[in-house]
Amino acid sequence: MRLNWVNQFTILRILLIIPFVSCMLKINDPDIGNTMRHIAVAIYLFMAASDAIDGYLARITRQATKLGAFLDPVADKLLITCACLLLVSQRGRIEGFPFPPTVVVLIIGKDLFLLIGFVVVYFVTSKFLIAPAPIGKFANALQMSMVAAILLAPEISRVLPCWIWVLRVLWWSAAGTAILATLIYIRMGSRYIEKYEQNSANNSNM
Repeated sequence: MRLNWVNQFTILRILLIIPFVSCMLKINDPDIGNTMRHIAVAIYLFMAASDAIDGYLARITRQATKLGAFLDPVADKLLITCACLLLVSQRGRIEGFPFPPTVVVLIIGKDLFLLIGFVVVYFVTSKFLIAPAPIGKFANALQMSMVAAILLAPEISRVLPCWIWVLRVLWWSAAGTAILATLIYIRMGSRYIEKYEQNSANNSNM
C-alpha cells in the first residue's frame, strides 16, 4: 500500500518525537540546557501546527484515509505522553514551573482507558471504532496548549509574572477535560457495542 503525502507527513511527525525527546532530556544541562529547550520548543510548535494543517489539507484535497484517521491521533498521543512524562521528570522539568504529577496521571490515564476500550470494542465487534468526539479534540488542543505554555514559561513569565497562575488553570482544565472525554468515549463505545449486539441478535432471528 502506497502512503499518500498526508500520511507520510503524519509519520514524519511521529519520527520528530525522537529529536524532541532527545532535546528535552538535556534542557537542565548547565551548558546547553537553554539551547536544547529552544530547539525542543521549535520542534514541538512545528508538530503542533502541522497537526492542524495536515488534517485540514487532507479534508480539502480529499486525501483523508482510514490509516490517516488512525495515525493522526497516535502521533498526538505519543507527543503529549512523552512531553508530559518529561516535564514531570528531573531531567526534563522546567525550573520554577513544577508540573503536577496528578495532571500527568489523569492525561495519560485517559489515553490508556481509550486504548483498552479500543481493544475491547475490536474483540467484541471485530471492527475498529475510530470516532473522534468534539470533547476529545478540545481536550487534545488544551493539552497541546498546556505543554507549549510550560515550555515557554521562562520567557513569558518575564513579561507576565502571573504566568504560573495561568499554567495552573491550564493544568487542571486539561485534567478535567481528560476525565470528561474519557467518560464520553466510554459511553460511545458502550453504545456501539450494544448496537452491534442488537443487530447481531436481529440477524440471527431472521
